[in-house]
Amino acid sequence: MKFIIKNLKWLFIAACIAFALLQFTTPTHTNPPVQTDFLAATAAPPKITALFHSACYDCHSNETRWPWYSHIAPISWQIADDVNDGRKEVNLSEWPTNNLQRCWKRMENMSDEIDNREMPLPKYTLIHKDARLTDEQRNELEQWLGDEVDGLKAQAAGK
Repeated sequence: MKFIIKNLKWLFIAACIAFALLQFTTPTHTNPPVQTDFLAATAAPPKITALFHSACYDCHSNETRWPWYSHIAPISWQIADDVNDGRKEVNLSEWPTNNLQRCWKRMENMSDEIDNREMPLPKYTLIHKDARLTDEQRNELEQWLGDEVDGLKAQAAGK
C-alpha cells in the first residue's frame, strides 16, 4: 500500500511539473488591425450589431476577446485554433466591400449556417451564454442578411 501511495505522489508531482511546462507553449493571441468592418460597411442596426458581436465576432473577426482561460494550455491551443479557423472561413474585419458578389455569397452562407444551427458552434455557446441565439434572434439575423443580399444583388444589376 505504501508503495502505491508513494508512486501516486510522484506521479502527481510529475503531472504538476508537466502542466507548468505546458504553459510555455501557449500560442499567440493576435488581433490584427480591422481593415473593413462588416457591420460598419453594411450600416447594420444596433440590434443586429449586438447579435453579431455576441455570437460571431470572437471567432470571425480581428476583435477577439481573449478570456483568461485562453491563456492556459492545453485549452489555449484549441481556442487559438478555433479563432484561426473562424477567421479563415469568414473574417468580419476584412469585409470585401469592393466585390458585391463575394459579399452576398458570404452573407447567404452566413444565413444558411445560422438557419441550420451550425453557427455559433455549440462548444462556444456552452461557455458563452450571450452567444446563444433564440429562434427569434436567428430569424432576425436571417431576415436582415436576406434583405442585405437582395440589396446587393439589385445594386450589382444596376451597374
